[in-house]
Amino acid sequence: MTRPSFLHTWLLAALALFCTAPGVAAELRLDQAQTLVSPAERLPPALADGVATRLRTLPDTWGRDDGPVVWYRVALPPAAPGADLAPLALYIERVCSQVEVQLNGVALWGAGPRPLCHRPQLLPLPGALLQAEGNRLDLRVSGSPLAQVASLGQVGGLSALVVGPQPELAARHARALLLQVELPQALAASLLLMGGFLFVLGWRHRDQSHLAYFGALCIGWALADAPRWLPALPLDDEVAAFLHSVLLAFVTLAAVQFLLREARWRSGRVGRLLALQCALMPASLVLAGPGRLNAMMSLWLLVFVLEIAAAAFFHLQLRQRQQGRLPALAASALGIVGAALGVQLVARFVPVSPALLHLAVLVAPLGLALVGLRLVRQHGRALQAAEVTRVNLEARIREATAEIERNFRQLTELRVEQVTERERKRIAADLHDDLGAKLLTIVHTSEDPRISTLAREALEEMRLSVRGLTGKPVRLADALGDWRAELMSRLAQAGIEGEWDSPDDLPQTLSARTYVQTTRILRESTSNIIKHSGASQCSFTCGIADGDLQLVIQDNGNGIPMELDGRLDRGHGMASMKQRAKQMQGQCLVESGPGYGTVIRLTLPLDRAIEQTP
Repeated sequence: MTRPSFLHTWLLAALALFCTAPGVAAELRLDQAQTLVSPAERLPPALADGVATRLRTLPDTWGRDDGPVVWYRVALPPAAPGADLAPLALYIERVCSQVEVQLNGVALWGAGPRPLCHRPQLLPLPGALLQAEGNRLDLRVSGSPLAQVASLGQVGGLSALVVGPQPELAARHARALLLQVELPQALAASLLLMGGFLFVLGWRHRDQSHLAYFGALCIGWALADAPRWLPALPLDDEVAAFLHSVLLAFVTLAAVQFLLREARWRSGRVGRLLALQCALMPASLVLAGPGRLNAMMSLWLLVFVLEIAAAAFFHLQLRQRQQGRLPALAASALGIVGAALGVQLVARFVPVSPALLHLAVLVAPLGLALVGLRLVRQHGRALQAAEVTRVNLEARIREATAEIERNFRQLTELRVEQVTERERKRIAADLHDDLGAKLLTIVHTSEDPRISTLAREALEEMRLSVRGLTGKPVRLADALGDWRAELMSRLAQAGIEGEWDSPDDLPQTLSARTYVQTTRILRESTSNIIKHSGASQCSFTCGIADGDLQLVIQDNGNGIPMELDGRLDRGHGMASMKQRAKQMQGQCLVESGPGYGTVIRLTLPLDRAIEQTP
C-alpha cells in the first residue's frame, strides 16, 4: 500500500483550515503528523515516495521500534496576505524527550539536552517565516522507548500540537504551568521542610520514631517527584531513571515503618527485610540491564504496592484493637492517598486522563502534608500535657514542702519532744511511702526525659526533707564533705572550675534541720552561679570565727545587672536564701557589681545552729 506523502498531508490540512478561518485566526489543534525514524539533523522540504514515513495520531507514545530520534512533520495553513492577526505561537502540552522545532526549515528552538516530561512548552512562531504558499513544521524528538524507562510517563513521544494566537495560548500555558509545575513544586518544598523538621524531631525523641520515618517519607516523596518540577536533571536518562527507581524502595521502607511505628508496633525482622530489599532492588535493575528496566520496575512496583497496602491494613487493625473502633480519619486519609497513588501507578502502564492524573499528583503530597500537620499537632499536645504534668508536680511538691514546714514550726512551738518525734516520723513515712513511691515510679516509667529529670530532683529534695524530719545530728566535718562532693560535681558538669577551702577536723555537729536548710541555701547559690553568672571559676571558703559558722561563696562572673540592683530579693532565689538563714538566726549577705562577680556570705551562730559534741 502506498504511504501518503508529506505534500498530500499538507494539502488536506490546508484545505480544512481554509474552510474554517483565514490565516489561523482561532486555535488550531494538530492531532496527526507524518513521522520518520531518522537521526538526521534536517529533513528536506519534499520527500520521495520511497521514504518510509508513517502517519501517526497525536498524542504519540513510542514503542519498541522507535527511537532514539523520530521526526514529526505537520502542515500549517498559508499566511493570509495583509491580514491583521495576533502573533501566532505553538503550544506543546507534553514532550517527554529532547525536542527541536523548525519552521519552514529554519531552526526556532531546542529544549536542551534533557527531557522535559511534565513541563508544557510555548514557542512563538515569527510571522516573517510564514509563507503565503504554505508552511511546514518539523519537530526532531529524541528520547527513549518504553523498555528502557521505568514508567509510561517517561517514554519518548509527543502530545497533540496547538497553533493559535499567542495571548490565548499564553494564558493556557500559564494555567498548565501552575497545575503541572508550580503547585507540585510548592507542595514538594512544603514536604521537604516538614519532612526535615519531623525527621529531626523523631531522631531526637527515639520513643517517637514514627515521626522520623514520616519525615523520611516526605523527603523521599518530594525527591521522587522532583522530575515533575525541576527544569532538567544533570544526569543521563538511564541514570536518572535508575536513581528514581531506587528511591522508590526507600520511600516504601519509610512508608511501611511509619504505618507500623505509628500504630506502636515494632519488628526488627521487618526492618531488616526492608533494608535488604533496598539493597536487592538496585542490584536487580543493574543485572537486568537498561533494556529490561521497565519490566523489572513493574515487578518491583507490584511488590511495593502490596507491602504498603498490607502495612496500611495492619495499621488500621492495630488501631481498631487499641481504640475499640476503626479510626475513621486515618482510614479516610489512607483511602484518599491510596486512591491517588493508585491512579499514578496505573498511569505508569496505561494512558490515563491528564486531568485525573494531574489531580492525583496534587492529592498525594497534599494528603502527606495534612498528615504531617496532624502529627505536629499531636506532638505539640503531648508536650503541652507533659508541661501541665510538670507544673502540677511542682505544685504538689511545693504544697508538700509548705505543709512540712508548717508542721515543723508548729511542733517547734509546742516543745513537746515526744509528740514532735511521733509527728515527724508520720510525715516522713507518708512522704516516703506515698510521694516517694510515686516520684520513683515517674523516674523509671516516664518517656519524657524532662519529666524524669524533674521527678528525680524532686525525689532528692523529698529525701532531704525526710532527713531533716527524722535524721540525727550531723558532724560538721561530714556535712562539709557532703557539700564539697555535691557542689564541686555540679560545677564540674557545668564547666566551671571550683575551689574548696575548709578546716580538716571540726568536732561540732549540726542539727538535722540546720543541715537541711544550709544544704538548700548552698544548692540555690550554686544554681544561680551556673545559670546566671557566666562565671568560669567559683570558690567556697568555710570556717569558724567569733562563735559563728561562716561560709563564703565567690565567683568571677558578670555580677548582678544594674536593673536588678536593689531588687535582689525578687529574683535568683535570694529571698528564699535569706529567709532560710533568718529562720536559723543567721544572715545571708550578697555583694555584687556588674562585671566583678558575686560574693555570698552566709553566717550562722554556733549557739543556735550548731550543737557541740559532748
